[in-house]
Amino acid sequence: MDVILLKEVSNLGEAGAVVKVKDGYGRNYLIPRGLALQATAANKKAFEHEKKKLMRGLELEKKGAFELGKRLESLALTLEAAVGEQDKMYGSITAHHIQEALQAQGIELDRRRVLLEEPIRALGEHAVSVKLHPEVVVSVKVSIVPKRRPRESGDPVL
Repeated sequence: MDVILLKEVSNLGEAGAVVKVKDGYGRNYLIPRGLALQATAANKKAFEHEKKKLMRGLELEKKGAFELGKRLESLALTLEAAVGEQDKMYGSITAHHIQEALQAQGIELDRRRVLLEEPIRALGEHAVSVKLHPEVVVSVKVSIVPKRRPRESGDPVL
């Protein structure tokens, strides 16, 4: 089945591209979610007319991504992680944690836009890539610091 992509779909193509997909993927996923139209002659003709509006919208989206990218590059996030003896982290920092920290800064972003090859498992500063647009990928500075639990009355004093 040939479809016309209305929005960017990762591992498939950018908006406006005509791609061949399996029938079930197109009919059950792409078309119902408004990500694509079936590439019939009538839809292709109608899409050519709408393509100019879509391209203007994509340019505005790209411009907004560049502006957000400048804001993100100047931002430094600090996340606390539970640590044990010798500052070894108990868990790890994932894309979800970074997305929540960005949300606390007033930046709404889907966690799938945070590009982490694997979760962060060490204290210190890390550069994390964020994909805002197919042409805009920025680096955000993330500092992982230890979160110490408060001393309780029964704990020994060292």
